[in-house]
Amino acid sequence: MDPLSAGLVGGLVLAAGKGTRLKSSTPKALFPILGEPLVYYPLRAMEESGVSAMCVVVGHEGEAVASCVRDLGFEASVAFQSPMLGTAHAVMCARDWWKELKHLLVLPVDAPMLSGETLRGLIDSHLSQGNLCTLLAFEAGDPSGYGRVIRSGGAVRIVEEKDASPEEKAVRLCNGGVYVFDVEALDGVLERLDNRNAQGEYYLPDAVSLLSQMGSIGVLSVCEDELRGINDPLQYAQLSELLRLRVLTRWLSLGLKCLDLNSVWIGPRVEIGHDVWIEQGVTVIGRSRIGDSCRIGAMSWLNHVEMGSRCRVLGNVRMESSKLGDGVQVGPFAFLRDGVIMEDGSLAGRFVEIKKSRIGEGSKVPHLSYVGDASIGRDTNIGAGAITCNYDGVSKNPTIIGDNCFIGSDTMLVAPVSVGDGATTAAGSVITQDVPAGSLGVARARQRNVEGWSRRRHKKD
Repeated sequence: MDPLSAGLVGGLVLAAGKGTRLKSSTPKALFPILGEPLVYYPLRAMEESGVSAMCVVVGHEGEAVASCVRDLGFEASVAFQSPMLGTAHAVMCARDWWKELKHLLVLPVDAPMLSGETLRGLIDSHLSQGNLCTLLAFEAGDPSGYGRVIRSGGAVRIVEEKDASPEEKAVRLCNGGVYVFDVEALDGVLERLDNRNAQGEYYLPDAVSLLSQMGSIGVLSVCEDELRGINDPLQYAQLSELLRLRVLTRWLSLGLKCLDLNSVWIGPRVEIGHDVWIEQGVTVIGRSRIGDSCRIGAMSWLNHVEMGSRCRVLGNVRMESSKLGDGVQVGPFAFLRDGVIMEDGSLAGRFVEIKKSRIGEGSKVPHLSYVGDASIGRDTNIGAGAITCNYDGVSKNPTIIGDNCFIGSDTMLVAPVSVGDGATTAAGSVITQDVPAGSLGVARARQRNVEGWSRRRHKKD
């Protein structure tokens, strides 16, 4: 029986740290990369490796991190570490969760380049060799600051740089902070750890040295990039760039056309169809899906957007939590948010904002309009400057516009209000009552011209 499919191997993410050197009030686990919090990446890597039992240890701003973990949808458990007394203490804080497992994968929250394939290889190596612990290590170009993996005969120990001798500091094999433990063996040594060190903390690497006295320890070397961590703003920027290029390169290999490799950001959960073109300065993140033959214009930002095929985003467009059918055109300079649905062949044009509304098939909101909390039928035209006045100071109220309507320029639709099929509103009207189907709604003062007024006014001056 496969231990992973049997649920005998679980994964624990250590996400309690403050990230002090990042100089931010935001917990390290919530630092965003490509639109996803840092804690997303180890959870995804474990899922890809086949590990289904997952837990995250939280500490600093623990409730916020726990809420984020729940929202990510990995069905991961959460354990709280308080006070925060080091990595081994963090593992001990989750003991009630992992004590029934046979093997425990432990990884830090800040290794977003780590792949599921690498984790699966680590687990397989650990299981096949019958090790008490198997860890990931890497040959560092510059090992400064890393713990060194020291192998002597069959023994393995990890020496922190501040405790290393000159000979040990010359070792380039460094600890990646990713381990698989035999749970029974780990449980037996955790209580033997002490915190007699400068930080007064319990370190998980010390458990490796103790386990090495009891049985075999495996060391699996991988590429340094996979184990790059985030400890300061520079490393945060560097890893963001590495991940950006990794994701973008994958889509380019699958046929994406990108006009500027240096300015396009695509999130790890984005799906992209066939023959898609993306111009410079575009960001697509979240659970977004771009359909076949779509074009996304320069400087556009899309988050949780689902697009059908043959859509055109003409540039400088911001869309959040919106869905576009086939052949929809948006922009330039448009803002769609909060559950907008644009049906097939519809249009949201220049300087248009649409919020929490449905725009029917073939309908157009061409320019300079605000549509909020509205439902618009098919083949309806919304004139320039038209506004749904949806907020009365207390509640958001709906506007319903039927099929084949013509809403005149500068119409104010004071919700709640409805316009029936085939109806028209006169330009400049303030519509406060329902307009029946096939009717013309006119709500404006009669114009009066005062002849000679300008001449008389200038004489007074």
